[in-house]
Amino acid sequence: MAVAFYNLTSESGLKKLDEYLLTRSYITGYQASKDDITVYSALSKPPSSEFVNVSRWFKHIDALLRISGISGEGCGVTIEGFAAATEEAVATPAAADTKAAAAVDDDDDDVDLFGEETEEEKKAAEERAAAVKASGKKKESGKSSVLMDVKPWDDETDMKKLEEAVRNVKMEGLLWGASKLVPVGYGIKKLQIMLTIVDDLVSVDDLIENYLTVEPCDEFVQSCDIVAFNKI
Repeated sequence: MAVAFYNLTSESGLKKLDEYLLTRSYITGYQASKDDITVYSALSKPPSSEFVNVSRWFKHIDALLRISGISGEGCGVTIEGFAAATEEAVATPAAADTKAAAAVDDDDDDVDLFGEETEEEKKAAEERAAAVKASGKKKESGKSSVLMDVKPWDDETDMKKLEEAVRNVKMEGLLWGASKLVPVGYGIKKLQIMLTIVDDLVSVDDLIENYLTVEPCDEFVQSCDIVAFNKI
C-alpha cells in the first residue's frame, strides 16, 4: 500500500514525517528503496536536528546513496506538490559529484573529436579514467545491508547505553544505520539496528562473536540475531 505525505518543506509536514519514522528505519519495508529516494528528493535541504527521526533517516539514506546506491523497489509513496523522480533519476545518487560528472559529459558533446587535444582535455580524460578505475575496484568488493536484533540481559538494562556501546564498535567497512527499540515482552525491549558492510572487510559472525558479545559490550548485550541479510 502506497504511503502519502504532505508538504515536506513545511514544519508541519516534517513533524508528520518525524512521527512516522519514530518506529521505522525506512519509508516502506525493511530495506532502503526508491520510496526513500522519493522522500529524500522532496526535502529541499537536510532537516533540522529538531526532527530527530527525520534527521537520522536522512543521514542514513544520504550515506547509502554515496557509498553503494539504492536498488529496492518499495511499495510506493506519494508526496503532495512533488513529482516523483523518474526511474533513471532514482537509480542515480543526488550527489554533487554526480552532477559534476553529468556536466562534464554534456561538455563532451561540443568537443571536436578530430582536433588537437588540449591540456585541460587531457587532464579531464585522466580524471575520468581514474574515476572509472576506482569505481571498478569498488564493485569488486560487494556490500551487504544487514538488519540485526541486539538483545539486553533484562528489563533493567539501560538501552541507551546498550546502543552507545554497539555504535562505538568501529571497523573499516562497517557503517551503522537507523535503529529502533522493539518490545519483546515483560517490559523488555530489544534494539533493532541496520548496518551496511563491505563483504571483503567485515564478517557479521566475527562482528557478533568478537565485538558485540565481549567486553565492554557484554555488560549490556546478552545476544545478537541476524533478522535480514541482503546483498547490495
